[in-house]
Amino acid sequence: MKMKEVRFLELMLKAPKIMKNPLRFHNLKFNSLGDTFRIYLKPNYSVLFTRNHKLTQQILQKAQKKYHKSPLQSEKLKFYLGGGLLTSNGSYWRQQRKLIQPSFYKKKLEIVALIIRRVILDEISSIETDHAFDVYDFTTDLAFKVVAKSLFGYTSDVVTMKRMQHIIEKIQSDFMLEMRLPFLRWWREISGKRKETKRLSVELQELINKVIESRRNSNETYDDLLNILLHSTYEDGNSMTNDQLIDEILILFVAGHETTSSALTFTLALLGKHSMIQEKVLNEVNNFSDKANNLMGLFEEATFTKQCIDESMRLFPPAYFTDRMAIEDDTYGDLSIKKDQEFLISFFEIHRDPQLWEDAEEFKPERFTKDKLKNYSGIYYPFGAGSRMCVGSNFAIYEMLVTITEIIKQFEITTVNDQIDYKPLITLRPVNVILKFKSRNH
Repeated sequence: MKMKEVRFLELMLKAPKIMKNPLRFHNLKFNSLGDTFRIYLKPNYSVLFTRNHKLTQQILQKAQKKYHKSPLQSEKLKFYLGGGLLTSNGSYWRQQRKLIQPSFYKKKLEIVALIIRRVILDEISSIETDHAFDVYDFTTDLAFKVVAKSLFGYTSDVVTMKRMQHIIEKIQSDFMLEMRLPFLRWWREISGKRKETKRLSVELQELINKVIESRRNSNETYDDLLNILLHSTYEDGNSMTNDQLIDEILILFVAGHETTSSALTFTLALLGKHSMIQEKVLNEVNNFSDKANNLMGLFEEATFTKQCIDESMRLFPPAYFTDRMAIEDDTYGDLSIKKDQEFLISFFEIHRDPQLWEDAEEFKPERFTKDKLKNYSGIYYPFGAGSRMCVGSNFAIYEMLVTITEIIKQFEITTVNDQIDYKPLITLRPVNVILKFKSRNH
């Protein structure tokens, strides 16, 4: 099979436009070159970029044992964030996944559900009404505090919190620069930029280590995720070392606050644009029973609100792409896949494919009713797929359900600008989402 290509020279010439909005470039190339094409990120280094949903199923699910995370994450992102679940592969990844995954089961999350709800209610109480503001600033602070408090009860030290948030955002920004323009890495090396970002990463690790050491030396009992992780043991009875805990906490911070804040912002913006759908959420919230005050009850009763989140994450998937590398030869149709072949998979394109989704560009939460969910197996990836599906999906959905239902219960949301803009970084980040909140108590 002759694969169409984007040569390195074209990539270099169009670098400024690609940096500004790579998704537009991706879409143009998919439409002109086909659902899978080769792109040269360096003169002698290429990856296959795909939006083919059946090839994606092959890589992420049907033949997932033949694929690992590519060096993009297992080496480049690991340089900054360590070897946690997101960046590790093989037997170590399986060991960590087996240890950590039970901490995020719905039943276990009941322990931290009250913490999550308290932080969210406190943040919502600070919303100023009747004037427009960029809601992403609000959701970013909310999501960061939820993760910090849920992980290790850590929201009182505002200065340290802000420092941690700054470092994480800086790491994300620099990583995206390295990923999109790898041919400029030599400049980052000789200019000291890469070394400076690594120094910030070490500072962040030291801040987290202080929290872990303080907890190990404490006689108090805490109902948070750090307490659960500290008491989780491998099959041999040993628990994670500080270095392992730091790696996993770093990943939880990055994956747990950025993706959730983006998804919340997009969902609120869409509800602000669609007043009738917002009204349906309000009707659902007003009919909650007392059961909805706990995690399992909220999942059971907030069905339409959950559909709104699902549809928002279809249109604007925070994790809008993923990567894989073949660790052995494979075939898909007439495509021969050689060992070490790297792939970039565009969830953004798959989620908006008009051949897969009716009215693909429209916000239609009703497409995610329970009886229709089976229609989207293999074409919907809000949290990835297969054995590497996001371990914190229940945590994120619960956080979003609480936030959205509480906001809609208290406020009517309207948009200032109908256009929903975004900036593709490590996650798909909303830009200039200006909303107005009007109290329903007036």
